[in-house]
Amino acid sequence: MQCPRCASRRIQRAFDDTFLVIRAVGLKQALCNNCGLDFKSFDPLGKLHRVPPKKTKEMLVERRRNPRYPVHLTALISLIEQGAWHEAPKYSAASRGHCDAISKSGFGLSLVGTRVPENELTRIGRLLLVRIDLPAATIEAVASLVNYRRTGPKTKQKWLLGVKIQRMSDADEKELKKYLEQKRQSAPLILV
Repeated sequence: MQCPRCASRRIQRAFDDTFLVIRAVGLKQALCNNCGLDFKSFDPLGKLHRVPPKKTKEMLVERRRNPRYPVHLTALISLIEQGAWHEAPKYSAASRGHCDAISKSGFGLSLVGTRVPENELTRIGRLLLVRIDLPAATIEAVASLVNYRRTGPKTKQKWLLGVKIQRMSDADEKELKKYLEQKRQSAPLILV
């Protein structure tokens, strides 16, 4: 059996079945997996089944803009308090944490968060000042919170934060690129 529109042989039983009397005669609704045409077909032996879509290589391709590398670097995370437009921003006391994943566009951070209120770490878009100690230098970036998760036992819960870099000085960006190039040559990528 093939599709009348595109002549594809990737045919399955459609999701809207015909009436019971018509099905008993052997007429069934069919669906082309190639072009999506819904048509009637003659299938007296019931060989057409609903088939889950097969994952192609295109679906398994990594879709990130930038490669992400696993690391274990110390980090300091502070909240940025925006004042009026003419005032300089204020920073909260820094909490110690770790950078678990690093890329050109963001970081994966983990921290216990004893100095940071819980409601501040659950606000998507919240601005943070992140300082990460690379082996050769310390970089500093203003980052916005993209996602968060709380893990661990009740007494020792920690925060896992995904942040996106918003601003970084040219010198720090250069250091980050240099470090990522070293990681690219030596470390495997994180494939999730």
